[in-house]
Amino acid sequence: MKWKDWDRNLRIRLFGEGMMNLLFWAYFPFMTIYFDDAFGKGKTGLLIIISQAFSVVASLVGGYCADRFGRKRMMVLASSAQFLTFLLFAYANSPWLESPILTFLSFSLLGVWGALYWPASHAMVADVVPEKHRTSVFAVFYTSINIAVVVAPIIGSFVFYSYRFEMLVVGAILNGIVAFVLYKYLNETAILKERKSSRPSSWYKAVWDELSDYRVIARDKNFLLFIIGGVLVAQTFMQLDLLIAVYTSEVVENQQLFAIGDWHVTVSGEGAFALVLAENGLLVALFTVYISRVITRWKERNVFILSCLLYAVGIALYGLTDSIFVFMFAILLFTGGELIVVGIQESFVAKLAPEHMRGQYFSAASLRFTIGKLIAPVSLVLTDYFSYLVVFLILGLLALFSAATYYVMFKRMDREEELKVLS
Repeated sequence: MKWKDWDRNLRIRLFGEGMMNLLFWAYFPFMTIYFDDAFGKGKTGLLIIISQAFSVVASLVGGYCADRFGRKRMMVLASSAQFLTFLLFAYANSPWLESPILTFLSFSLLGVWGALYWPASHAMVADVVPEKHRTSVFAVFYTSINIAVVVAPIIGSFVFYSYRFEMLVVGAILNGIVAFVLYKYLNETAILKERKSSRPSSWYKAVWDELSDYRVIARDKNFLLFIIGGVLVAQTFMQLDLLIAVYTSEVVENQQLFAIGDWHVTVSGEGAFALVLAENGLLVALFTVYISRVITRWKERNVFILSCLLYAVGIALYGLTDSIFVFMFAILLFTGGELIVVGIQESFVAKLAPEHMRGQYFSAASLRFTIGKLIAPVSLVLTDYFSYLVVFLILGLLALFSAATYYVMFKRMDREEELKVLS
């Protein structure tokens, strides 16, 4: 699908979200290290679990609201809330106040607003892009994220520790601009559901009514297996800014990258982590669109299973060493697992989802990440009881369980197709 054929909504969002991604990846990868220094690994793991629990609920509500009240309204609301939260975030890291507690609150709220934003964002792509072009369009958006991942962590490794307040003020300004542009120029794409005139008798009845469509999704056994497999494999790639961040910062101490005569370049743990992130982002930015096109010729079953296997080998290898060069090879495998599946996942969800429930299906599909994030910080807690190596191997095993889950899912789908043909 050529750029000139893109809907105006997509063009606006690509540039707006691109700016926000640059900001996000300048601070987000270092938050776990910040909390580890402030609270310790055990408490950090528990706090991030609490933070992600709110994001899980917000993701469910966000999908419902995207279908009920519109994509545009939810995206503008979430962006405006992010603007206010960044002001609080900046104040908590200002010359007048240094508060890890308020920083954690701001970090958690930003996760909630993001969970409200993304179901509407993904559903809007499905609304305006024909099915045959969705994989490539999702791949372009994903590439824009990873262009930010290449540059922002390296900048953030310096700015986050020296100019955090200024960076967060810029973040507030950018969010304000994005919220205004979305409000002014974005068009609504959802077919809004007819609202009920009678109000529910109680708050819990209202919540139950709002989640009623999720009971329909829960009966879709193939979709449930898709989510379970996604949650299991998420325990590997979610560690990029959790266990991998803390482990790299601890085991790398001014390690030499290369030397020419008496001149040499060394990196600290934080610098090594920034390089690992940049490698991941660069590979994804360079190859996502190309691999997404090639991978459409493969069977979906093979793509999902191979992705899990690459994640399993990559995460296990990472825990076997303290060499930055082995780290980078492990991340190469890790990124391979990410690259082959990124475009096809969103198209797979769009194919399963009924048109009037796209927002909620994308919202439910995002549970792979929100629940994955909810469980992933347990790895930090486990390091208080087991060695890093044992924890990394456990994560690799979970990725293998994910491959088995996807295998069962596709076997079910094949049987259902055979029954349809016979009937």
